[in-house]
Amino acid sequence: MLLDASKASLLVIDIQERLLPAMAGPERVVSRTGILLTAARELGLPITISEQYPKGLGRTVPALAANDATVFEKLSFSCWRDPAMKKHFIGLHEGGRPLVVVAGIESHVCVLQTCVDLHNSGFGVFAVSDAMSSRAPESAELAYRRLGLLGVEVLNTEMALFELLEKAGTPQFKALSALIK
Repeated sequence: MLLDASKASLLVIDIQERLLPAMAGPERVVSRTGILLTAARELGLPITISEQYPKGLGRTVPALAANDATVFEKLSFSCWRDPAMKKHFIGLHEGGRPLVVVAGIESHVCVLQTCVDLHNSGFGVFAVSDAMSSRAPESAELAYRRLGLLGVEVLNTEMALFELLEKAGTPQFKALSALIK
């Protein structure tokens, strides 16, 4: 399945001040998630951000904090198992947005559980592997393999961006393709 910007939303999971520094490749996660946020804004995708126990882990890192996002605090590892987030995603689905592009940390915990739950609930889920991480790279790699086996689409930022754009020659293509160079 390919992404369709008119049917998609972006979910950024738990890229928080006290959690991010412990991840493998934190700069890459911020950079790639930043590209996804820019693309979401340019293409009109709704943006959702989750924060796992912000009292202990801090808020979303300033580079990715978004005034145009719907932000949820949660204790559940899976965003889907948080009642407010579940209601939010059901609303997006019923409003014609059944596809979810996912970035975040940790790949093998909150990201994996959220992606599997969303997929099992009828969403098309696209896990953007280079906009994700775990403390140990092998945990992230295991998560990506498992997600693929369970039916979640695993792709990278460039794949997601060009699928959302669909074609060259548009103002969005010119603006967003420059982010990949």
